[in-house]
Amino acid sequence: MQGIGVAGGLGSSSTSDAQKRWELENGVTPVSEVDALFKYDRAEQQAVQQQKPWARDPHFFKHVRVSALALLKMAMHAKSGGNIEVMGMLQGKVQGETFIVMDAYALPVEGTETRVNAQAEAYEYIVAFGEDSKSVGRLENAVGWYHSHPGYGCWLSGIDCGTQMMQQQFSEPFLAIVVDPHRTIAAGKVEIGAFRTYPEGYKPPDAPASEYQTIPMNKIEDFGVHANQYYSLDISYFKSSLDGHMLDQLWNKYWVNTLASSPLIATRQLATGQANDIAAKLEAANGELLHSGRLGRLLGAGKPKEEAKLAKITRDTSKLAAEQIKGLSCQVIKDALFNVRPVGTGTAPTPSPQLLSAAVSVAATSEATPMES
Repeated sequence: MQGIGVAGGLGSSSTSDAQKRWELENGVTPVSEVDALFKYDRAEQQAVQQQKPWARDPHFFKHVRVSALALLKMAMHAKSGGNIEVMGMLQGKVQGETFIVMDAYALPVEGTETRVNAQAEAYEYIVAFGEDSKSVGRLENAVGWYHSHPGYGCWLSGIDCGTQMMQQQFSEPFLAIVVDPHRTIAAGKVEIGAFRTYPEGYKPPDAPASEYQTIPMNKIEDFGVHANQYYSLDISYFKSSLDGHMLDQLWNKYWVNTLASSPLIATRQLATGQANDIAAKLEAANGELLHSGRLGRLLGAGKPKEEAKLAKITRDTSKLAAEQIKGLSCQVIKDALFNVRPVGTGTAPTPSPQLLSAAVSVAATSEATPMES
């Protein structure tokens, strides 16, 4: 009965602590006026459509606010696809320079490990979903799409840029969001990016350096070729009173799965691929250094480019090592918690509620969503 009492305590205080930790890691903050964000003013949105301020400024939209519910739906859907790309739609509205993403839903599309395309069936589904939403009082329109990049970061490929450019031509205002489910599990928070493309022929001004991210060697060329065709938007998250209640219910239901999961097992394929990728980058950098060294002795030139590549490889290695240490720490805590050795009496002592709470918090940090199975 003592163990049941501890589990009961864990189901209330400890799961609440773990949920707060997840919200803190992902920057989900309740806002006093947030419930007002869900009110859809049709006249206001029609006025925005008539004014079209984005047509005069290709960099007009600068921010995205995503509801906690939409964030959780995108993360769960992306994770369910495994190594296959998945795709879905975003519902919401615009306010000034900001997209407000209220909800998200999955599309019935077939993807591969490198691409996902919507066909006629998906477009029919979008129309039907929109009509059904309006019939039950959900007046917001589609304001974008999302898809997953399993294991290779949040950015737009050439195909993604083409898709987004077409949508911005015919369905403005429109947004693209990319989620990496593998790195979400490894990093302990949702790995996500929001983007919009520039008009064809537009040459963007020199943009400030974006946040560094690891790009696999076989994707670097595609990433670099199209990097100047789009820009990223700042993302923040909010939750309404209803979102908070729903998250409470989800955490109460799934905290056991979160505690039982292991980020080391869930991301072992990603970690192996990253280690192989780092080795290939080191080999390529070593060859370039040897070549530039011989050339530099003749021309007297330095090698800042090669040193910059080595610095990036060092960052990738440090990030991978930190994620593995984090996963190992989680396993050590769970081993100390659940594999309790008998001491003399032949029975295992009951772990303290404080240790239980610590284990759930660490597991929640290692897993970005409570949906591990």
